[in-house]
Amino acid sequence: MSQFFSLLFIFSSFFFFACNNKDDTGKTVDPDDLYFDYKIAGEEGNDTITILLQYRVAGIEGDAISISEIGKAELDGEPVPEDSTKMSGKFYEMYKPVSVFTGKHHIVFTDHDKKIYKEAFDFQPFTLLTQVADSLQRGKLVFEFGGLKPEESMTVLMTDTSFINEGISRVYKVQGGRLEITQTELESLSNGPVQLEFIKEQERPLKNGTGTGGRLMIIYRLKREFFLKN
Repeated sequence: MSQFFSLLFIFSSFFFFACNNKDDTGKTVDPDDLYFDYKIAGEEGNDTITILLQYRVAGIEGDAISISEIGKAELDGEPVPEDSTKMSGKFYEMYKPVSVFTGKHHIVFTDHDKKIYKEAFDFQPFTLLTQVADSLQRGKLVFEFGGLKPEESMTVLMTDTSFINEGISRVYKVQGGRLEITQTELESLSNGPVQLEFIKEQERPLKNGTGTGGRLMIIYRLKREFFLKN
């Protein structure tokens, strides 16, 4: 199973539909009618970054089709291989080591008339500078990060082993690389083992998409575990 789809299952729910290089009427699709759906995903502890490209008919919810007869997809000048699953339909996927992928890149779709759609992006993973102890007492928790802009948004998920509590799931503002979780917020967690996830998710419209549009999503996450006690 694709590493990218495993990551997206954890981060959020994406639904895909099977298809080919034609729309549901059997007509060949005009490249300018495609919606470009680009996703980049990585996580701490996994040395591989996954790049997944899909080309959809009729917008973001449309079928993902093969572009083999109408164009080609490249990452930094390298062709991106085509694959498919029953759940996802057609997709173009590539894996790159984190050590060489950090920095600036570009995705290029070239149609059969040699028209070029080039999308540049910058991939920057972040790190947790704070050492998380095996056990933490209830109180304000402060985490410091490296690799972030002066002001960023980040999703924090904290869950315990209880089926009663909802835990914490919210977006925080990270100011100067610093994030705080209050003691009051920790009241939604029971004492015992806690799983903690920090997720930075960036989504923006493509700057050089078709008239139908497109999006670029970049996701990076890291996890910790600790024992919460009074």
